[in-house]
Amino acid sequence: MQSFLEEVVKEVWEKHSSHEHIVFVLPSKRAGTFLKNAIAKSADNTFFAPEIYSIETFIEQVSGLSYASNTQQLFVLYNTYLKETSQEKDSFYSFSNWAQTLLQDFNEIDRYLVDAKKLFSNLAAIQELTHWSLQKEKTKMMEDYLRFWNNLESLYTNFNSALLNMGLGHQGLVYRTAYTQLESYLQINPDKLFVFIGFNALNTAETKIIQHILENANSDIYWDIDAYFLEDKIHDAGFFLRQHLKSWSYLKENALKGVSSHYLGDKKINVVGVPKNVSQAKYTAVLLERIHGEKASDLKRTAVVLGDESLLNPILNSIPECIERVNVTMGYPLNKIPLASLFDQFLNLYINRNEQGWFHQNILSFLAHPYIHILLGQANNEDTETIDEVIKNKNWVYITAEQIKEVERGDAVASSLLFHKETPSPKRILQHCLNIITALRGKLDDAKDALSFEYLYRYFNLFNQLSDLVEKYDFITDLKSLLGLYRELLSSETLDFQGEPLEGLQVMGMLESRNLDFETVIITSVNEGILPSGKSNNSFIPFDLKVQLGLPTFKEKDAVYTYHFYRLLQRAKNIYILYNTEPDVLEGGERSRLINQLLTDENRNSSITESVASPSIDPKRYSLESIEKDDSLLELIKAHALRGFSPTSLSNYVRNPIDFYKRNLLGIDDVLEVEETIAANTFGTIVHDTLEELYTPFIGQVLTEEKLVKSKSLVAGLVQKHFAKTYLDGDISRGKNLIAFNVVLRYIENFINLEIADVKKHQIRIIGLETNLKVSLNVPSVDFPVNLKGKLDRIDEVDGTLRIIDYKTGSVERNQLEIVDGVSITSDYKFSKAFQLLCYATMYASEHPEDTMEAGIISFKKLSSGVLKFATKDKAGNGAKKETKIGKETLSLFYTELSALISEICDLNTPFEEKEV
Repeated sequence: MQSFLEEVVKEVWEKHSSHEHIVFVLPSKRAGTFLKNAIAKSADNTFFAPEIYSIETFIEQVSGLSYASNTQQLFVLYNTYLKETSQEKDSFYSFSNWAQTLLQDFNEIDRYLVDAKKLFSNLAAIQELTHWSLQKEKTKMMEDYLRFWNNLESLYTNFNSALLNMGLGHQGLVYRTAYTQLESYLQINPDKLFVFIGFNALNTAETKIIQHILENANSDIYWDIDAYFLEDKIHDAGFFLRQHLKSWSYLKENALKGVSSHYLGDKKINVVGVPKNVSQAKYTAVLLERIHGEKASDLKRTAVVLGDESLLNPILNSIPECIERVNVTMGYPLNKIPLASLFDQFLNLYINRNEQGWFHQNILSFLAHPYIHILLGQANNEDTETIDEVIKNKNWVYITAEQIKEVERGDAVASSLLFHKETPSPKRILQHCLNIITALRGKLDDAKDALSFEYLYRYFNLFNQLSDLVEKYDFITDLKSLLGLYRELLSSETLDFQGEPLEGLQVMGMLESRNLDFETVIITSVNEGILPSGKSNNSFIPFDLKVQLGLPTFKEKDAVYTYHFYRLLQRAKNIYILYNTEPDVLEGGERSRLINQLLTDENRNSSITESVASPSIDPKRYSLESIEKDDSLLELIKAHALRGFSPTSLSNYVRNPIDFYKRNLLGIDDVLEVEETIAANTFGTIVHDTLEELYTPFIGQVLTEEKLVKSKSLVAGLVQKHFAKTYLDGDISRGKNLIAFNVVLRYIENFINLEIADVKKHQIRIIGLETNLKVSLNVPSVDFPVNLKGKLDRIDEVDGTLRIIDYKTGSVERNQLEIVDGVSITSDYKFSKAFQLLCYATMYASEHPEDTMEAGIISFKKLSSGVLKFATKDKAGNGAKKETKIGKETLSLFYTELSALISEICDLNTPFEEKEV
């Protein structure tokens, strides 16, 4: 099958023996590349190639102007806006938020050769009507609002003049100028043959330019459409050409060329619903692998057309490895490259810095960036870690440049390149960005990473461009405006792929597919809001005024997409139309009306297959983890046993052996983080340390009311001291930390009040505080040393009875400390606190075997309950007889259970089995 471009070349060649005087004009550069290939294929001898232009390049030649970049337009427009009136002006940052819409409108006004004076006077009148007021006098807000609309014509005129003085123009201005310069261009090129190929939707300037050339110069035009759409009076695919047939005098006298009849030919159309965008990419990969497996050469005639161009990245990552050649006609957006986020974060660091410094999360996130690791990590591998760890260890919630300079070692890259004391100006921060790029280039020299060098080169150009603009125009005065401009530039800049444009699989956007024919076509994201794009009206010009003046509305935009969609189907043999089955407000809605139109077409629906594809799910049933013990693991257990099992580590094993394995044997603790608000374990440490210092003078003494009252006056100072020690440089002057400080204060004051009440009734003598104990255990089945260690918060004597006290800042229930006879204390984690108390009792009794004692917990959340004592009960439920004394019998029974537990841990044949927690 011949492609459309091959058919055109054949017909033109039959008419004209020489070719160097021919000028081909096509809708896109991509079509021009394929046209050159078609010409080369048809050549049987050497000749001078004809001139081939995209319509935009051709119009640029006719006009004598160059296209201004979007950024240049934005700066010139703002410069013009500043000169317009003496009224209060928007900052560049605010202006850039609405300027893009205005630029788009100016562009359309000129492309459609609209009478600007008439449009702007109508626009101002409409705004006057829609914002009327019953009051005779207008408010200042109303006057400013109406003045804006009345000044638009002047802004438009002066903006265009400013661009023309520079030899530049936005697209619309270039088109309007080309229309006025057309006659002189034709006089300079009298011998040229102009051939227009494959046009459909044309703006007014294009329409008049092409018509004028057709009527006044040696020329021809070929339309790329199927007769089926042209003859159907309501089908949108033929909407524009039917309009041209009615309004062009040239077409009334000359027959249409290029019209084909391929659409109703033999085709296989598959409409496939796939959930979510990534699944579409994966399904596309499955289709490509299938095509490659059946006949690899077919991939040369295959195109993946992306309805939503944001799918480019997942599509590229999904292409099967077996496909060697891929040509990507779309640029890779610069804002998707990792460097984009680096400089975005860098600018944001200084935008969000306050008088206290940088917030720790911003700094840690920035230091975690892969390019910062390269910058700080290769020459001096400790720098990033050191800064990172110091921030976490010292609990710096806010960090200053001086603090970073103090902790940094080595060549001080961070403080010299990244963290500056003064907030830099836009000019200065752009220089910092260029310095970062230069430093990264030096670090990457040894890596031979060509792709990263390309990234750096593009960003080097980007920041040089920004520097020139900031130098030339003095209205970028703050970093927020600079960040907005940086993001604006990134959104329009792309990194072009290198490849052979005519080889292998083609991946392209919808507009790049114009005039190109493929045997197999895969179209993705055919959903409402994407194909077609819907009724969005991002314009200052109301719909009615657009219709009146001949400007395009969503109706025309829908017709454009309909044409491109059906144009892809015309000559294709195998078509896969993919849509997202999960409607999403932001990413497009239900399946496109184009699919529904296709399905309701009686002439075509017999060859259409509908299906829904979903990822194959291999459900994995979660099975509880089991760690078999080997010799190396046994060595870890031996080392831990020698150091000493703590009551907490043994409780971890009772709760879940895997927790014990990971935390106590492997030492995998929670990740160290900055505590913005004080954590529970830090809270408990402060309470313990304060009580230890407060009660240390009383060791060996009987507590008296007088001593306790006196100690109350020391509480505030001690709490503050231990907050500073434990919470390091954490701020406790405000917010939740101030509340936590006062809660600790109240806890300890309430505790002393409770003690004062107790000493009035009982004689209490302090024996020890925070006492470290370690005892050797004799476990019969274990042939290596086993120790039990722990720290007893308090040992005292109440009316002659020894008492072991454990402080808990959390909540403790009495029933967690009461064991029914015959119930194993090591089988239920509910009794973990009772288990810990008996461990402490066992350790103390090993040194003082003659003593009978009591053990209990003081819960600071339940101080009114006093000491919650360990007890054994003869039965469960009410009326049980409780025994709080811990004697030799109780300890002997506990020792048996403790030995069995440690024996299980140390047994090589008993794996660590995970429990459902």
